[in-house]
Amino acid sequence: MILASKSPRRKEILKQLGFQVKIQVKDVEEISSKVELIDKIKDISYKKVIEVAKENQNSFVVGADTLVEIGGEVLGKPKNENEAREMLEKLSGKEHRVITAYTLINLEKNINISEAVESKVFFKLISREEIDWYIESKEPMDKAGAYGIQGLGAIFVDKIEGDFFSIMGFPINDFVKTLKKLGINIKDIQKI
Repeated sequence: MILASKSPRRKEILKQLGFQVKIQVKDVEEISSKVELIDKIKDISYKKVIEVAKENQNSFVVGADTLVEIGGEVLGKPKNENEAREMLEKLSGKEHRVITAYTLINLEKNINISEAVESKVFFKLISREEIDWYIESKEPMDKAGAYGIQGLGAIFVDKIEGDFFSIMGFPINDFVKTLKKLGINIKDIQKI
């Protein structure tokens, strides 16, 4: 299987389940003209995958995109430390949505599926010292919403409602369900 993503978290999730993952990415502008948030993120996920799939017509190509939304505002990856600080201050003491969309394409088999999984994350109140400490770790800099639930950012999370792996960046449970619908069983995943 080809993973159209540089995300070490997505690679790790897929490899843990036994997928033989090869990384191949194309630079794609991560914008969408879709109106609804779910449609936008599915569209961006699709754009990342289709460009790689065109060069690998007989391969299964998968990719994903994750966003954080709070009060109608989408928080992507912070561009700098100040933006990371602003995002963490917005999330402090509040609930937010994490939406991860994934796309699976195999052009030869006429497979083209995009799904999205939504979860809720509840943050505790975060002190200024905790935010400074976290930003110094550099962990928030490559993550939507400026935190990683699987890393140091876990200390900010009071609770979640939904799929931990989706919040981490790839909803593996939903993905396996999609594979089952395609007639691909768990024992066959190493062949993909």
